[in-house]
Amino acid sequence: MDFQLTEEQQMVRDMARRFSETEIKPRAAELDEKHEHPADIVKQLGELKMMGIAVPEEYGGGGMDCVSYVLALIEVSKACAGTGAIMSVNNSLYCFPVMAYGNEEQKKKYLVPCASGEKIGCYGLTEAGAGSDPAALRTTAVKDGDGWVINGEKKFITSGNVASYAVIAAVTEKGKGYKGISSFVLDLDNTPGFKVGRVEDKMGILASGTAELIFEDAKVPADALLGKEGEGFKQMLTTLDGGRIGIASQAVGIGRAVLDEALEYSKTREQFGKSISSFQAIQWKLADMATELDAAELLTLRAAWLEDNGKPYEKAAAMAKMYASDVTMRAAVEGVQILGGYGYCREYPMERHMRDAKICQIYEGTNEIMRLVIARSLLRGK
Repeated sequence: MDFQLTEEQQMVRDMARRFSETEIKPRAAELDEKHEHPADIVKQLGELKMMGIAVPEEYGGGGMDCVSYVLALIEVSKACAGTGAIMSVNNSLYCFPVMAYGNEEQKKKYLVPCASGEKIGCYGLTEAGAGSDPAALRTTAVKDGDGWVINGEKKFITSGNVASYAVIAAVTEKGKGYKGISSFVLDLDNTPGFKVGRVEDKMGILASGTAELIFEDAKVPADALLGKEGEGFKQMLTTLDGGRIGIASQAVGIGRAVLDEALEYSKTREQFGKSISSFQAIQWKLADMATELDAAELLTLRAAWLEDNGKPYEKAAAMAKMYASDVTMRAAVEGVQILGGYGYCREYPMERHMRDAKICQIYEGTNEIMRLVIARSLLRGK
Protein backbone atom coordinates (compact mmCIF):
# COMPACT_ATOMS: atom_id res chain seq x y z
CA MET A 1 0.00 0.00 0.00
CA ASP A 2 1.52 3.29 -1.16
CA PHE A 3 0.37 6.58 0.32
CA GLN A 4 2.98 8.63 -1.53
CA LEU A 5 1.63 11.21 -3.97
CA THR A 6 3.11 11.37 -7.45
CA GLU A 7 5.26 14.37 -8.32
CA GLU A 8 2.45 15.78 -10.47
CA GLN A 9 -0.10 15.38 -7.65
CA GLN A 10 2.21 17.16 -5.21
CA MET A 11 2.68 19.99 -7.69
CA VAL A 12 -1.08 20.38 -8.14
CA ARG A 13 -1.64 20.44 -4.38
CA ASP A 14 1.14 22.94 -3.79
CA MET A 15 -0.04 25.21 -6.62
CA ALA A 16 -3.62 25.15 -5.30
CA ARG A 17 -2.37 25.85 -1.78
CA ARG A 18 -0.29 28.87 -2.83
CA PHE A 19 -3.08 30.33 -4.94
CA SER A 20 -5.70 29.75 -2.25
CA GLU A 21 -3.58 31.30 0.52
CA THR A 22 -2.62 34.39 -1.47
CA GLU A 23 -5.63 35.07 -3.71
CA ILE A 24 -8.71 33.46 -2.15
CA LYS A 25 -8.36 33.41 1.64
CA PRO A 26 -7.76 37.18 2.02
CA ARG A 27 -11.07 37.86 0.26
CA ALA A 28 -13.20 35.07 1.73
CA ALA A 29 -14.82 37.15 4.48
CA GLU A 30 -15.74 39.92 2.04
CA LEU A 31 -17.16 37.49 -0.50
CA ASP A 32 -19.26 35.94 2.26
CA GLU A 33 -20.48 39.29 3.59
CA LYS A 34 -21.42 40.63 0.15
CA HIS A 35 -22.77 37.32 -1.23
CA GLU A 36 -20.42 38.03 -4.13
CA HIS A 37 -19.63 35.61 -6.94
CA PRO A 38 -15.80 35.53 -7.28
CA ALA A 39 -15.71 35.89 -11.06
CA ASP A 40 -12.06 36.95 -11.26
CA ILE A 41 -10.95 34.13 -8.96
CA VAL A 42 -12.88 31.56 -11.00
CA LYS A 43 -11.25 32.85 -14.17
CA GLN A 44 -7.82 32.43 -12.58
CA LEU A 45 -8.74 28.93 -11.42
CA GLY A 46 -9.58 28.20 -15.05
CA GLU A 47 -6.20 29.49 -16.18
CA LEU A 48 -4.61 27.13 -13.64
CA LYS A 49 -6.67 24.27 -15.17
CA MET A 50 -8.57 23.70 -11.91
CA MET A 51 -12.07 24.17 -13.32
CA GLY A 52 -11.69 21.01 -15.41
CA ILE A 53 -8.86 19.17 -13.71
CA ALA A 54 -9.65 15.67 -14.97
CA VAL A 55 -10.81 16.77 -18.42
CA PRO A 56 -8.29 16.00 -21.21
CA GLU A 57 -6.25 18.96 -22.39
CA GLU A 58 -7.76 18.73 -25.88
CA TYR A 59 -11.08 19.80 -24.36
CA GLY A 60 -9.66 22.67 -22.32
CA GLY A 61 -8.99 20.78 -19.08
CA GLY A 62 -5.94 19.90 -17.05
CA GLY A 63 -5.60 16.28 -18.14
CA MET A 64 -4.97 15.18 -14.57
CA ASP A 65 -6.59 12.59 -12.29
CA CYS A 66 -9.29 12.57 -9.64
CA VAL A 67 -6.76 12.39 -6.79
CA SER A 68 -5.29 15.69 -8.03
CA TYR A 69 -8.81 17.11 -8.12
CA VAL A 70 -9.39 16.14 -4.49
CA LEU A 71 -6.10 17.65 -3.36
CA ALA A 72 -6.75 20.94 -5.17
CA LEU A 73 -10.37 21.21 -4.03
CA ILE A 74 -9.41 20.68 -0.38
CA GLU A 75 -7.04 23.66 -0.60
CA VAL A 76 -9.56 25.93 -2.35
CA SER A 77 -12.36 24.99 0.08
CA LYS A 78 -10.07 25.56 3.04
CA ALA A 79 -9.67 29.15 1.87
CA CYS A 80 -13.32 29.73 0.82
CA ALA A 81 -16.00 27.05 0.85
CA GLY A 82 -18.22 29.01 -1.55
CA THR A 83 -15.49 29.12 -4.17
CA GLY A 84 -14.92 25.43 -3.53
CA ALA A 85 -18.59 24.74 -4.25
CA ILE A 86 -18.36 26.51 -7.62
CA MET A 87 -15.24 24.55 -8.53
CA SER A 88 -16.75 21.26 -7.36
CA VAL A 89 -19.97 21.57 -9.35
CA ASN A 90 -18.18 22.69 -12.50
CA ASN A 91 -15.79 19.72 -12.34
CA SER A 92 -17.96 16.92 -10.96
CA LEU A 93 -21.52 17.69 -11.96
CA TYR A 94 -21.08 19.48 -15.26
CA CYS A 95 -17.78 18.54 -16.91
CA PHE A 96 -17.95 14.88 -15.87
CA PRO A 97 -21.29 13.96 -17.49
CA VAL A 98 -20.54 15.93 -20.66
CA MET A 99 -17.16 14.20 -20.91
CA ALA A 100 -18.54 10.76 -20.05
CA TYR A 101 -21.75 10.77 -22.11
CA GLY A 102 -21.33 13.48 -24.74
CA ASN A 103 -20.36 12.83 -28.34
CA GLU A 104 -17.37 14.51 -29.95
CA GLU A 105 -19.41 17.46 -31.22
CA GLN A 106 -20.99 18.02 -27.79
CA LYS A 107 -17.62 17.91 -26.07
CA LYS A 108 -16.22 20.58 -28.35
CA LYS A 109 -19.33 22.74 -28.07
CA TYR A 110 -20.33 22.32 -24.43
CA LEU A 111 -17.27 21.04 -22.56
CA VAL A 112 -14.40 23.26 -23.70
CA PRO A 113 -15.85 26.59 -22.44
CA CYS A 114 -16.41 25.28 -18.90
CA ALA A 115 -13.38 23.01 -18.56
CA SER A 116 -11.20 25.99 -19.51
CA GLY A 117 -12.91 28.23 -16.95
CA GLU A 118 -14.15 30.72 -19.54
CA LYS A 119 -17.73 29.83 -18.64
CA ILE A 120 -19.42 28.11 -15.69
CA GLY A 121 -21.54 24.97 -15.78
CA CYS A 122 -24.24 23.75 -13.40
CA TYR A 123 -26.36 20.65 -12.87
CA GLY A 124 -30.15 20.73 -12.76
CA LEU A 125 -31.70 17.77 -10.96
CA THR A 126 -33.48 18.97 -7.81
CA GLU A 127 -37.07 20.22 -7.94
CA ALA A 128 -39.54 21.33 -5.28
CA GLY A 129 -40.92 17.78 -5.04
CA ALA A 130 -37.92 15.81 -6.28
CA GLY A 131 -34.65 15.76 -4.40
CA SER A 132 -33.83 12.44 -2.82
CA ASP A 133 -36.49 10.87 -5.05
CA PRO A 134 -35.54 11.71 -8.67
CA ALA A 135 -38.34 9.56 -10.04
CA ALA A 136 -40.70 12.35 -8.92
CA LEU A 137 -39.26 14.76 -11.51
CA ARG A 138 -41.86 16.95 -13.20
CA THR A 139 -39.68 18.81 -15.68
CA THR A 140 -40.53 17.47 -19.14
CA ALA A 141 -38.81 17.44 -22.50
CA VAL A 142 -41.03 16.85 -25.54
CA LYS A 143 -39.83 16.32 -29.09
CA ASP A 144 -40.75 19.19 -31.37
CA GLY A 145 -39.63 18.99 -34.99
CA ASP A 146 -35.85 18.79 -35.02
CA GLY A 147 -35.51 19.78 -31.37
CA TRP A 148 -37.03 19.61 -27.91
CA VAL A 149 -39.29 21.77 -25.76
CA ILE A 150 -38.53 21.80 -22.04
CA ASN A 151 -40.93 22.88 -19.30
CA GLY A 152 -40.30 22.86 -15.57
CA GLU A 153 -38.47 24.43 -12.66
CA LYS A 154 -35.26 23.33 -10.98
CA LYS A 155 -34.55 24.31 -7.38
CA PHE A 156 -31.41 24.89 -5.30
CA ILE A 157 -29.06 24.83 -8.30
CA THR A 158 -25.49 25.71 -7.32
CA SER A 159 -24.10 28.38 -9.69
CA GLY A 160 -27.52 28.59 -11.37
CA ASN A 161 -27.43 32.39 -11.21
CA VAL A 162 -24.12 32.67 -13.11
CA ALA A 163 -23.92 29.52 -15.23
CA SER A 164 -23.87 29.71 -19.01
CA TYR A 165 -24.25 25.95 -19.45
CA ALA A 166 -26.23 23.24 -17.66
CA VAL A 167 -26.88 19.51 -17.64
CA ILE A 168 -30.60 19.07 -16.99
CA ALA A 169 -32.62 15.98 -16.07
CA ALA A 170 -36.11 15.80 -17.58
CA VAL A 171 -38.87 13.29 -18.18
CA THR A 172 -39.05 12.29 -21.85
CA GLU A 173 -41.52 9.43 -21.44
CA LYS A 174 -44.15 9.66 -18.74
CA GLY A 175 -45.26 6.59 -16.83
CA LYS A 176 -41.90 4.81 -17.05
CA GLY A 177 -40.44 6.09 -13.78
CA TYR A 178 -36.64 6.06 -13.74
CA LYS A 179 -36.52 4.66 -17.27
CA GLY A 180 -38.35 7.69 -18.63
CA ILE A 181 -35.69 10.21 -17.55
CA SER A 182 -33.18 11.68 -20.00
CA SER A 183 -30.34 14.19 -19.69
CA PHE A 184 -29.81 17.33 -21.76
CA VAL A 185 -26.85 19.67 -22.03
CA LEU A 186 -27.89 23.26 -22.63
CA ASP A 187 -26.36 26.55 -23.65
CA LEU A 188 -28.41 28.64 -21.24
CA ASP A 189 -27.32 31.95 -22.75
CA ASN A 190 -28.93 30.92 -26.05
CA THR A 191 -32.03 29.04 -24.89
CA PRO A 192 -35.30 30.90 -25.62
CA GLY A 193 -37.79 30.30 -22.82
CA PHE A 194 -35.18 29.96 -20.08
CA LYS A 195 -34.74 32.36 -17.20
CA VAL A 196 -33.14 32.43 -13.77
CA GLY A 197 -35.70 32.53 -10.98
CA ARG A 198 -35.19 33.20 -7.31
CA VAL A 199 -31.65 33.35 -5.94
CA GLU A 200 -31.76 31.81 -2.46
CA ASP A 201 -30.76 33.69 0.69
CA LYS A 202 -28.74 30.97 2.36
CA MET A 203 -27.02 30.26 5.67
CA GLY A 204 -23.58 29.60 4.21
CA ILE A 205 -21.33 29.17 1.13
CA LEU A 206 -22.42 32.70 0.27
CA ALA A 207 -19.82 33.28 -2.47
CA SER A 208 -21.68 30.55 -4.37
CA GLY A 209 -25.11 31.45 -5.73
CA THR A 210 -28.00 28.99 -5.48
CA ALA A 211 -30.89 29.64 -7.83
CA GLU A 212 -34.02 28.42 -9.58
CA LEU A 213 -33.82 27.51 -13.24
CA ILE A 214 -37.14 28.11 -14.99
CA PHE A 215 -38.01 26.63 -18.38
CA GLU A 216 -41.20 27.83 -20.09
CA ASP A 217 -41.54 26.27 -23.54
CA ALA A 218 -37.76 26.45 -23.75
CA LYS A 219 -36.62 25.36 -27.20
CA VAL A 220 -33.38 23.41 -27.45
CA PRO A 221 -31.74 21.71 -30.44
CA ALA A 222 -31.74 17.97 -31.08
CA ASP A 223 -28.07 17.74 -30.14
CA ALA A 224 -28.94 18.80 -26.59
CA LEU A 225 -29.82 15.19 -25.72
CA LEU A 226 -26.91 13.73 -23.73
CA GLY A 227 -26.46 10.07 -24.59
CA LYS A 228 -29.65 8.17 -25.37
CA GLU A 229 -33.23 8.71 -24.31
CA GLY A 230 -34.10 6.97 -21.05
CA GLU A 231 -30.50 6.79 -19.84
CA GLY A 232 -30.68 9.93 -17.73
CA PHE A 233 -31.16 8.17 -14.42
CA LYS A 234 -28.13 5.91 -14.85
CA GLN A 235 -26.07 8.91 -15.92
CA MET A 236 -27.33 10.79 -12.89
CA LEU A 237 -26.26 8.11 -10.42
CA THR A 238 -22.71 7.94 -11.76
CA THR A 239 -22.45 11.73 -11.91
CA LEU A 240 -23.59 12.07 -8.30
CA ASP A 241 -21.09 9.43 -7.16
CA GLY A 242 -18.30 11.63 -8.49
CA GLY A 243 -19.98 14.71 -7.09
CA ARG A 244 -19.90 13.18 -3.63
CA ILE A 245 -16.13 12.89 -3.86
CA GLY A 246 -16.15 16.62 -4.54
CA ILE A 247 -18.35 17.40 -1.53
CA ALA A 248 -16.19 15.21 0.69
CA SER A 249 -13.18 17.22 -0.47
CA GLN A 250 -14.99 20.47 0.22
CA ALA A 251 -15.87 19.25 3.72
CA VAL A 252 -12.29 18.22 4.45
CA GLY A 253 -11.11 21.66 3.35
CA ILE A 254 -13.54 23.41 5.69
CA GLY A 255 -12.49 21.08 8.51
CA ARG A 256 -8.81 21.84 7.90
CA ALA A 257 -9.54 25.55 8.19
CA VAL A 258 -11.40 24.94 11.45
CA LEU A 259 -8.52 22.94 12.92
CA ASP A 260 -5.87 25.47 11.91
CA GLU A 261 -7.76 28.37 13.43
CA ALA A 262 -8.72 26.51 16.61
CA LEU A 263 -5.13 25.41 17.07
CA GLU A 264 -3.70 28.90 16.58
CA TYR A 265 -6.27 30.52 18.85
CA SER A 266 -5.72 27.97 21.61
CA LYS A 267 -2.02 28.84 21.70
CA THR A 268 -2.61 32.58 22.12
CA ARG A 269 -5.72 32.70 24.32
CA GLU A 270 -4.84 32.75 28.01
CA GLN A 271 -6.97 31.81 30.99
CA PHE A 272 -5.86 31.24 34.59
CA GLY A 273 -2.39 32.45 33.66
CA LYS A 274 -1.66 30.06 30.79
CA SER A 275 -2.72 29.29 27.24
CA ILE A 276 -5.90 27.27 26.90
CA SER A 277 -3.94 24.79 24.73
CA SER A 278 -2.37 23.54 27.95
CA PHE A 279 -5.74 22.30 29.22
CA GLN A 280 -6.57 18.65 28.56
CA ALA A 281 -10.17 19.52 27.60
CA ILE A 282 -8.92 21.63 24.69
CA GLN A 283 -6.18 19.17 23.73
CA TRP A 284 -8.71 16.37 23.42
CA LYS A 285 -10.93 18.46 21.16
CA LEU A 286 -7.98 19.23 18.90
CA ALA A 287 -6.84 15.61 18.88
CA ASP A 288 -10.30 14.37 17.90
CA MET A 289 -10.54 16.97 15.12
CA ALA A 290 -7.14 16.05 13.68
CA THR A 291 -7.76 12.30 13.81
CA GLU A 292 -11.20 12.43 12.26
CA LEU A 293 -10.13 14.84 9.52
CA ASP A 294 -7.20 12.60 8.58
CA ALA A 295 -9.58 9.64 8.38
CA ALA A 296 -12.02 11.67 6.25
CA GLU A 297 -9.26 12.73 3.85
CA LEU A 298 -8.05 9.15 3.47
CA LEU A 299 -11.60 7.96 2.71
CA THR A 300 -11.90 10.70 0.10
CA LEU A 301 -8.57 9.88 -1.52
CA ARG A 302 -9.52 6.20 -1.61
CA ALA A 303 -12.73 6.98 -3.47
CA ALA A 304 -10.79 9.17 -5.93
CA TRP A 305 -8.19 6.44 -6.44
CA LEU A 306 -10.91 3.89 -7.17
CA GLU A 307 -12.43 6.21 -9.77
CA ASP A 308 -9.04 6.84 -11.37
CA ASN A 309 -8.39 3.10 -11.61
CA GLY A 310 -11.73 2.18 -13.12
CA LYS A 311 -12.98 0.33 -10.04
CA PRO A 312 -16.47 0.60 -8.47
CA TYR A 313 -16.56 3.64 -6.19
CA GLU A 314 -20.25 4.23 -5.37
CA LYS A 315 -19.98 2.95 -1.79
CA ALA A 316 -16.58 4.57 -1.21
CA ALA A 317 -17.86 7.93 -2.44
CA ALA A 318 -20.92 7.73 -0.19
CA MET A 319 -18.75 6.80 2.80
CA ALA A 320 -16.37 9.67 2.11
CA LYS A 321 -19.13 12.24 1.68
CA MET A 322 -21.08 11.10 4.74
CA TYR A 323 -18.11 10.79 7.06
CA ALA A 324 -16.25 13.91 5.93
CA SER A 325 -19.31 16.13 6.26
CA ASP A 326 -20.28 14.73 9.67
CA VAL A 327 -16.70 15.07 10.92
CA THR A 328 -16.41 18.64 9.67
CA MET A 329 -19.68 19.65 11.26
CA ARG A 330 -18.49 18.26 14.59
CA ALA A 331 -15.16 20.05 14.17
CA ALA A 332 -16.90 23.35 13.41
CA VAL A 333 -19.08 23.08 16.52
CA GLU A 334 -16.02 22.38 18.65
CA GLY A 335 -14.09 25.13 16.90
CA VAL A 336 -16.71 27.67 17.89
CA GLN A 337 -16.61 26.27 21.42
CA ILE A 338 -12.83 26.64 21.64
CA LEU A 339 -13.03 30.29 20.56
CA GLY A 340 -15.90 30.89 22.97
CA GLY A 341 -17.59 34.24 22.45
CA TYR A 342 -15.26 35.10 19.59
CA GLY A 343 -16.32 31.93 17.81
CA TYR A 344 -19.86 33.29 17.72
CA CYS A 345 -18.81 36.66 16.27
CA ARG A 346 -18.05 37.58 12.68
CA GLU A 347 -14.79 39.14 13.74
CA TYR A 348 -13.35 35.62 13.42
CA PRO A 349 -13.92 33.25 10.47
CA MET A 350 -14.92 30.34 12.70
CA GLU A 351 -18.63 31.15 12.59
CA ARG A 352 -18.44 31.22 8.78
CA HIS A 353 -16.88 27.77 8.77
CA MET A 354 -19.72 26.49 10.93
CA ARG A 355 -22.32 27.93 8.52
CA ASP A 356 -20.45 26.56 5.51
CA ALA A 357 -20.01 23.08 6.98
CA LYS A 358 -23.70 22.33 7.39
CA ILE A 359 -24.58 22.20 3.71
CA CYS A 360 -22.08 19.38 3.12
CA GLN A 361 -24.40 17.09 5.11
CA ILE A 362 -27.30 18.01 2.82
CA TYR A 363 -26.50 18.55 -0.84
CA GLU A 364 -25.59 15.99 -3.49
CA GLY A 365 -27.41 13.40 -1.41
CA THR A 366 -28.30 13.91 2.24
CA ASN A 367 -26.29 11.88 4.71
CA GLU A 368 -29.42 9.84 5.39
CA ILE A 369 -29.43 8.85 1.71
CA MET A 370 -25.68 8.15 1.91
CA ARG A 371 -26.33 5.64 4.67
CA LEU A 372 -28.94 3.94 2.49
CA VAL A 373 -26.48 3.79 -0.42
CA ILE A 374 -23.82 2.24 1.82
CA ALA A 375 -26.24 -0.25 3.40
CA ARG A 376 -27.65 -1.36 0.06
CA SER A 377 -24.16 -1.93 -1.25
CA LEU A 378 -23.30 -4.01 1.82
CA LEU A 379 -26.48 -6.07 1.48
CA ARG A 380 -25.65 -6.79 -2.15
CA GLY A 381 -22.31 -8.13 -0.97
CA LYS A 382 -20.27 -5.34 -2.51
